[in-house]
Amino acid sequence: YYIFKHLIFVGIPNVLLSTTGYTGSGGCEIYFRNEDAFKVWDAVFEAGKEFNIKPIGLGARDTLRLEMGFCLYGHEINDTTSPLEGGLGWITKFTDTKNFINKENLLKQKAEGLTRKVVGFEMIERGIPREGYPVTDSVGNNIGHVCSGTQGPSVQKAIGTAIVSKEFTKTGSEIFI
Repeated sequence: YYIFKHLIFVGIPNVLLSTTGYTGSGGCEIYFRNEDAFKVWDAVFEAGKEFNIKPIGLGARDTLRLEMGFCLYGHEINDTTSPLEGGLGWITKFTDTKNFINKENLLKQKAEGLTRKVVGFEMIERGIPREGYPVTDSVGNNIGHVCSGTQGPSVQKAIGTAIVSKEFTKTGSEIFI
């Protein structure tokens, strides 16, 4: 889990295989040059023929990653939402031997405490929460915004993530979209 390896894939050198399982399915991702796309596509579908595999797009990745609670850069985390706010403190390693971009500001944020955080939610009423929709408290005060939202195919509910003020990050908090 979470490895990256260069390998020869269907005769193509320097293909990158990763096992981040980003849909929560335990799958893998394959990275290759554009000019090798048809060869890789054909080989994958030939290998999966007996299993009747079908192509599926980024919409499926989004619904499945949301059901698993996985962040996606550009949605739950970005230039204004830190990995700590996104709930990724478990992979943000603050050791003396590891240096990374924005480490000092993240250390400060960790020491001072978060003022907002990304949370998962489910809709009670019918509707699809869309990215950017405002999130309010019960009296209409703005407390954040939706990061991602969709209809979860496995859970059969409208679900999503939102970045909200610290007071609304406890399980069971009521928010309005």
